[in-house]
Amino acid sequence: MLGGRRKLPVLAQLAGPAPESSRAWALRRGDLQALAKVGEALEGRGVALVTGDEGLAGAVAVAGCAAASGRRTALLECDLVQPRLAAALGLSAAPGLHEYLRWEATAPQILQPLVVAGPASAAATDPLVCIVAGRRAADPATLISLASFRHALAKLRKAYDLVVLAGPGLDSAYGSLATLAEQSDTLLAAVSAAAAGGRPSRELRTALRKLPAPVAGAIVIGAG
Repeated sequence: MLGGRRKLPVLAQLAGPAPESSRAWALRRGDLQALAKVGEALEGRGVALVTGDEGLAGAVAVAGCAAASGRRTALLECDLVQPRLAAALGLSAAPGLHEYLRWEATAPQILQPLVVAGPASAAATDPLVCIVAGRRAADPATLISLASFRHALAKLRKAYDLVVLAGPGLDSAYGSLATLAEQSDTLLAAVSAAAAGGRPSRELRTALRKLPAPVAGAIVIGAG
């Protein structure tokens, strides 16, 4: 557990991608086994928000594991300031959430299916559906607070067993993280091994307590 009087449970520890790689790693059997507790923590949760200094990698891992286990899963990138999901997974960079919220793209145009493959994904029945952030936005908090975002998230809730939101980092100064937390059923912190102990872990817990969503626990990436 991440230390302190009110400890944050570590649900999974993942080795993470190779240091020279800028792309999200392929989930290995060991990763899927390590993420088993995360899957249990998300049972009955329709929307899970993932943040932290390894938030994108954590969101990809959680969504990939859920899809591999047979849950119909959507991964929605909500960091409209630093879009990275398209480059990480080899997807089209646009249109995405930004274009949808500005009425420049329709829902079918922003859905990008990603087939989950490998021996550990035999239970997968549907592809992982990804929605990238799209082009960068100067006003992310305004866009995320729109009724059209809430409506889109409500439709995703109905269509999928689990919606994973890849949120901005805890240190984001753009004000959209709290709005995302308000619309989520649970919160996961995906952090590097360096942020899992000492002062960084205390700061992490303090930041998480300020968000209006119950915290399920942490995923440590780059451990071991």
